[in-house]
Amino acid sequence: GNFLPWICFILVLICTFHQGCGMSRDERRYWRDQVKDMFYHGYNSYMDHAFPLDELRPLTCDGVNTWANNSLTLIDSLDTLLVLGNHTEFERVVNWIGKNFNFEKDVNVSVFEVNIRVLGGLLSAHLLIEEGIAKVDQYDGSLLRLSLDLGKRLLRGFETPTDIPYGTVNLKSGIPPNEIDITCTATAGTLYLEFAVLSRLTGDDSFEKAAKRAALSVWSKRSNHDLVGDHINITDGSWKGGSSGIGGSIDSFYEYLLKSAIFFNDDEWYRIFQTAYRAAETKLRIGHLYIEVDMFTNRYSSVDFNSLQAFWPGLQVLYGDITNAISVARTFFIIWKQQGFLPERMNLLTGRAGERHSSWPLRPELVESFYYLSRATPFDHQWLNYGAEIVQSIQKHCKTECGYAGIKNVEDVSKSNSMESFFLAETTKYLYLLFDDENWVDKENVIFNTEAHIFPLNKR
Repeated sequence: GNFLPWICFILVLICTFHQGCGMSRDERRYWRDQVKDMFYHGYNSYMDHAFPLDELRPLTCDGVNTWANNSLTLIDSLDTLLVLGNHTEFERVVNWIGKNFNFEKDVNVSVFEVNIRVLGGLLSAHLLIEEGIAKVDQYDGSLLRLSLDLGKRLLRGFETPTDIPYGTVNLKSGIPPNEIDITCTATAGTLYLEFAVLSRLTGDDSFEKAAKRAALSVWSKRSNHDLVGDHINITDGSWKGGSSGIGGSIDSFYEYLLKSAIFFNDDEWYRIFQTAYRAAETKLRIGHLYIEVDMFTNRYSSVDFNSLQAFWPGLQVLYGDITNAISVARTFFIIWKQQGFLPERMNLLTGRAGERHSSWPLRPELVESFYYLSRATPFDHQWLNYGAEIVQSIQKHCKTECGYAGIKNVEDVSKSNSMESFFLAETTKYLYLLFDDENWVDKENVIFNTEAHIFPLNKR
């Protein structure tokens, strides 16, 4: 069959992918500095050509508003500046945000994206200042005030019969007219970390309660197999997408169950995660790959690899399932090698990227998992070697005169006119940390939110 070469390719690579060759301290510094240059080329291009709009368009060298209409890339970059040791620029940006930011805007925003990118970014920067990791002279708590204001605006979307929020809110007026009552599982399940931190910092428990009700509402509607679907009706609680997987539309639901348990030392979240993880590993996994199944019948609904699955080995490390994390991460990197990048979807039988899902928008999930594995298995340098290959690919195929462009199609390596803010928030941050074995992040107890914003545990 036409998938035989793909299977043979995988078998050859599996046979050759054992513990990586050692990487010297000088080599690590070389790749770390490559990533630092990568970040600043993207950041400076954004500031020069796109700011104060949300994101950079690297092919036309201009900016565009996407998720927030509020200098999104600037907020998303804040704690990466600290990871790179740039306290001067961090302080400048914090002061600018405090004086210039305003959420009283008649714009519709994604509850999910604004929560993880904007609220997460503001809260993280505030916590890192309070922790003394960042120094901002005469800091007056402006980022927390902005966070509270934004939180109240997002909270308007939670007034539903099921407690599951709308996917979109208008920052000025609340629920937009004619807003649909279908939302993805990740939206309902990726709120607790930010909302609970906001509650603990302000003493207003309405945020934490709303986020908890939303996640528990989704979990209460799981199937007898302990699986959740991908889309749900927020009015009547019926599933509108009964396909269950660990990738897009569901991914960070699993992530926040465990991270909430760790960050808040919460047994209830931990027990739910254990049940959900056990179901995913027994119902959704084949070998070292994951498929999608009908949540009620447990029958295959898709045999596609989904690029957002690549966060899973990092989550497995957090959970302590290191052996499986190693096997899964290696398999995902084999797909990267075979495809050149990780396409949004790829059929596991044919080895071909989906026609409408062949892009790679500078996503961080694979290098995120490599970062976690590099800390869990510090004497195994394969993760550093894999990361170096990814840096080379980005430099070769994504770099433009004006920042970095996502890959429009992995088959012809054409570029898209987009540099998502998560490239500077996550991809470059995890790559830098992968190679930097002396970073302050590794000396602190922290949890990363799903946008890689850093939350110190002793501020919980």
